[in-house]
Amino acid sequence: MPWEELENIAREIRSGLDAKNTARDTALMRCRELTRLCALSIRAVHREDYVAGKHLLEEAQKAAFVLQTDLAPFPELLYAGYTQDALKEWVEASIVYAVVTAGPLPGPRELNVTEAAYLNGLAEAATELRRRILDLIRTDRFEEAERLLQAMDEIYEVLITMDYPDAITGNLRRATDVVRGTLERTRGELTLSLREHRLQQALQRMEDRAGPDQGE
Repeated sequence: MPWEELENIAREIRSGLDAKNTARDTALMRCRELTRLCALSIRAVHREDYVAGKHLLEEAQKAAFVLQTDLAPFPELLYAGYTQDALKEWVEASIVYAVVTAGPLPGPRELNVTEAAYLNGLAEAATELRRRILDLIRTDRFEEAERLLQAMDEIYEVLITMDYPDAITGNLRRATDVVRGTLERTRGELTLSLREHRLQQALQRMEDRAGPDQGE
């Protein structure tokens, strides 16, 4: 076997692996940046700073586009776990913003993500809504809390219909189980808080009616 041919083959392989390794290092950096922007956007939403949340979401969109474009020549990196996890965070942030602000819900085509990444991001968005609901309960904004609870319930109803193997959905069953537990706890806490709130209002009305009589 001519060693020159083998060396040429080895050189070609090294060139391909060098390019792939460089793309991987860059992708890891971009994944961390995308995850950071998504986390900051969600935090801004919880603080009701929707202008900042939208701006950060737009920055995350740009980061997701660059990540996907850079990895287009390397499908094995594009569909690697760390890349799909970062894109899942992008889905989560997008859905949280849309649901909380009552805006249009983006789909997987609009976000340019796989079905599995979208569904798992949808599941994480549902669990993230619990935090928002608890904040609303603390400020007695029960109507808005009930709206978000309904959104959680609707997301769960969709997730349980995705009866496909975990290899296709990215272990969605586990995420769906988490959503179910989170939904049940949140519904119980909201129901209890709402009953206490209504009881306090009823007692206050009784006191208001009894006040003038006692004064006489």
